[in-house]
Amino acid sequence: VQLVEFGGGLVQPGGSLRLSCAASGFTFSTYFMSWYRQAPGKGRESVADITSTGGVTNYANSVKGRFTISRDNANNTVYLQMNSLKPEDTAVYYCKAQRGSYAYWGQGTQVIVSS
Repeated sequence: VQLVEFGGGLVQPGGSLRLSCAASGFTFSTYFMSWYRQAPGKGRESVADITSTGGVTNYANSVKGRFTISRDNANNTVYLQMNSLKPEDTAVYYCKAQRGSYAYWGQGTQVIVSS
């Protein structure tokens, strides 16, 4: 089982980034997928999640209206489009796959929002 995140980097406030998480080793289309983040000195928090078919999405209040989660089950990938980025969005972003008691995490990708 492997989850690999891509797309992090340094961006100015107000900018955009698109994170990708490529999955392998399990039946991706049957798993609930989430993005989490962990800022320096803080705990890990849920950012967004999406059901296995992509029909339902949920967002943290802090990112609602700015971030969009989506998935491509044909290519075993989940995305996080991040717009209007703020310095407080700076964190390591992780994707998570979950089905019942089974849960897998990626290694994370760093996002820094700074001028």
